[in-house]
Amino acid sequence: MKIRRKYLPEFVYGATDGTITTFAVVAGSIGASLSASIVLILGFANLFADGFSMAISNYLSTKSQKELNENNKQKNINKKDPKKTALATFLAFILIGFIPLLSFVLAIFIPEISNNKFLYSIILTGVSFLIIGAIKGEIVNKSKTISALETFLIGATAAFIAFIVGYLLRNLA
Repeated sequence: MKIRRKYLPEFVYGATDGTITTFAVVAGSIGASLSASIVLILGFANLFADGFSMAISNYLSTKSQKELNENNKQKNINKKDPKKTALATFLAFILIGFIPLLSFVLAIFIPEISNNKFLYSIILTGVSFLIIGAIKGEIVNKSKTISALETFLIGATAAFIAFIVGYLLRNLA
């Protein structure tokens, strides 16, 4: 349990952002009436490039904070390893951030779900937000329900914004 608490911020940060940004790409692409292959290309490009970027940013931030504490001879409260925080962020981003793309990937192998792949993506992504929030609530001893709903609403708002932007710009494609 101690390890889970220690890297909770990285898990929540990576998983939430991975899911939000990947689903935003999916929703924006669907709003713009782009093909499923474009959704997958943009989704995977976002998943790996943004996941890497966030992991590196996390690494540099954690490393900078440790160096600042050492230079100011402050007691190092944050004893997290910058490499481990970066890895936790990256893995959470990739693993949980893949969920919005799952139905699009499965539709390649299971043609029966092809017509509803965006609906399945919405459902899977919504469930992911609820689970991420509930886990966060449990670990920090807050209401799992409130934490789950908060995470869900943040993700849903980002997805709605992306869909509307894609829809408004659909004639550019």
